[in-house]
Amino acid sequence: MNPIYAQVIVDVPTQQTNQPYTYAIPTNLFDLVQVGMRVKVPFGKRDVMGFVVNLIDQKPSDRIQIKAIQSVMDLVPVLNSELLTLSAHLAQDVFAFRISVLKMILPNALSATYQYLIQLQPTFILNDESQFLQELDQQVVQLSDFTSRQRRLISTLNQQGQLTVEMLIQDRLGIKTQRAYQITADDDLLVQAQLNLRANAHQQSQLLAFARQNLGQAFTQKELVEMTDLSSGTLRAGVSKGWLQVLAVEKLRRPQETMNQAHEANLALNEQQQQAFEKIITAHQNHTYQPFLLEGITGSGKTEVYLQAAQQIVQDGRTVLFLVPEIALTPQMIRRVSSRFGSGVAVLHSGLSEGERYDEWRRIQRGDVNVVVGARSAVFAPLTNIGLIIVDEEHEVSYQQQDNPRYNARQVALWRGEYHHAPVILGSATPSLESRARAQKGLYQLLTLTKRAGDAHLPTVQVVDMRESLADNQETNFSPELKQKIIERIQTHQQVVLLLNRRGFSSFVMCRDCGYVPRDPNCNLAMTLHLDSHCLKCHYCGYQTTIPHRCPQCQSNRIRYYGTGTEKVARELEQILPEARVIRLDQDTTRKKGSLAKALQDFGQQKADILLGTQMVAKGLDFPNVTLVGVLNADTALGLPDFHASERTFQLLTQVSGRAGRGQTAGEVVVQTFNPEHYAIAFAQKHDYEGFYRYEMRLRQVGQYPPYYYTIQIQTSDLDENVVAVHTAQITRWLKTQLKKDVIILGPSPQPIAKLKKRYYFQILLKFKKPHENDALLQELIQLAQQIKGNFQVNIVRNPLTFM
Repeated sequence: MNPIYAQVIVDVPTQQTNQPYTYAIPTNLFDLVQVGMRVKVPFGKRDVMGFVVNLIDQKPSDRIQIKAIQSVMDLVPVLNSELLTLSAHLAQDVFAFRISVLKMILPNALSATYQYLIQLQPTFILNDESQFLQELDQQVVQLSDFTSRQRRLISTLNQQGQLTVEMLIQDRLGIKTQRAYQITADDDLLVQAQLNLRANAHQQSQLLAFARQNLGQAFTQKELVEMTDLSSGTLRAGVSKGWLQVLAVEKLRRPQETMNQAHEANLALNEQQQQAFEKIITAHQNHTYQPFLLEGITGSGKTEVYLQAAQQIVQDGRTVLFLVPEIALTPQMIRRVSSRFGSGVAVLHSGLSEGERYDEWRRIQRGDVNVVVGARSAVFAPLTNIGLIIVDEEHEVSYQQQDNPRYNARQVALWRGEYHHAPVILGSATPSLESRARAQKGLYQLLTLTKRAGDAHLPTVQVVDMRESLADNQETNFSPELKQKIIERIQTHQQVVLLLNRRGFSSFVMCRDCGYVPRDPNCNLAMTLHLDSHCLKCHYCGYQTTIPHRCPQCQSNRIRYYGTGTEKVARELEQILPEARVIRLDQDTTRKKGSLAKALQDFGQQKADILLGTQMVAKGLDFPNVTLVGVLNADTALGLPDFHASERTFQLLTQVSGRAGRGQTAGEVVVQTFNPEHYAIAFAQKHDYEGFYRYEMRLRQVGQYPPYYYTIQIQTSDLDENVVAVHTAQITRWLKTQLKKDVIILGPSPQPIAKLKKRYYFQILLKFKKPHENDALLQELIQLAQQIKGNFQVNIVRNPLTFM
């Protein structure tokens, strides 16, 4: 018996509608409706888009009134069974509405827009109030085009029959087409035309000769002109005489960085690389899900292991998903992958236009590619038969989505690897403590690369105490040591990378004489400066104190708010070295599409001497002529109110140090700091990840932080600060009565960004031992919060990578 009912997730993101609704399938749609398709359905008094998640042949209950699907929006399903299953899992795991997850998985171009066709009826009565509608007869409009009063009038006139309103649901972006010509298959027609042709009609004669050699074939206008050198007038004549037929064929919008890449040969693997490669391939051949943590020092050739493993998987007929953390890494990585796999590579990242992203997604869905490279959202690429997933720089915070649904791409990659029984490589020179701890427990298999490829050596790292450099009261971003080394590199035509370690919005207070940073006595974390309330706050437990005007440690009055910008540093560089060519990488200079890739390409071609930027210059970039890296302010991350602060600092310093000395010439790193004795800086100076891991893990255990505890962040917000404060306090009291006694509750307290887009934010932090023991209670909390009237909202984040 054919299924006659469809279960549909409707595009209404509320807790009350977070379930499938049953719709009848009309007889004219029996052969069209499939699981994974989008459909247009009635819901309440309106029409909405929905996703078909199941087909059934029996009505769930006789008491339920069943409405019918109105139309199908797709010719083929846009979501396969794996991605539908993933959507259900992810919605539960990240406390999100399933419709929000389903829409997130698809490219923005497939997000439905809701428009309305207004048609005035013969009974329409024109007056001053309805005057605006006369111009809108037969027009497609959006709700945002009208005021609330106009919307009410339209609703009233619709009920009275004076006008009709038809909802139009359509994709935001269509398929891009180009003009093409199909040659007739009637050879007799072409022969007769040649016989009747004027002797001086040379171009038409040439067209007829070409047509007879390619009967029935289609060519784009560009292809025809290039192959025959015919004019557009001749082609029009061919159409008018029936020799050619005009067609509109799809034109794929391809990202520029995937085009015309020269083939790159495989590099010889050293012994450690070969061992890692063989273990990965063995798991693939056994069709076994196995997470590998590939811990390799910077420049050790992790990417070559990725690429050669991917080649083997593709040769065996399976596909590869390759994630990188940021767009900044994408151009170089795409060039390397494209040079190995050619046109079989698709790219997905937010730097593409919507059209490019849509067309790349469709190439993947059709099975035209076998390797997908991209940033966080590429983890949802509609690949089938996945044989390998690679997560490069697995420790990066950018793999965590900061907006709802707050998924972690690393966790999604592991889920998909398990689904496909495929190995997953988590690669990093500085793995997250959570991943390294799992490897130590045997949940991940640890693979190590301890030697740089090509017998290159790790750079020497010099730590400069800025307290001494600034003792003469001269405010500068450059110590004498760093300044001299930059001058030497410019004179010898070598290149320099300068990192301005500037994270987020936060300012912090620090003594310029002794490096003292005020910390909260309860959590031992650096406190955030609040200029609006003139105080320092801890955003974990709510402790606050006044801003000190004199250092309590050394009694100096040189208490300063620390922070600077790339533009300010670039101006100072211009004064120090007016002849130096500087490329600045920040949001201002990379806003234009393609500007980041162009800047990195120019630097790689040595059109500049100095690359100055924020964290994007620290990761993955490979320039052999870079022999000096300067870290202008190593302390900024240490001043952030986050228990990850030391880990982030160590990772960033180690990563940026790895940009130096990747060629034949030895590299040097200069790290400027006001805290030269800090353990994160000391371990980074020695490139000692294992030492840092052991030291930090002891601190995490004492502080009861991950990976020894699982964490949940409950984020509350409202337009009224008093309302959110009161409700958050009530939630905290309720949690204390419901949770087990061994669950640690921190807060409530304001978030570090206490006000954003007119909303005030508070948070509660839970710490506990078993990963999902509180899920049912948290789901109940979401339902209770939905009943609070007004603008109050609750969001729950599982194991957040940052509390900023």
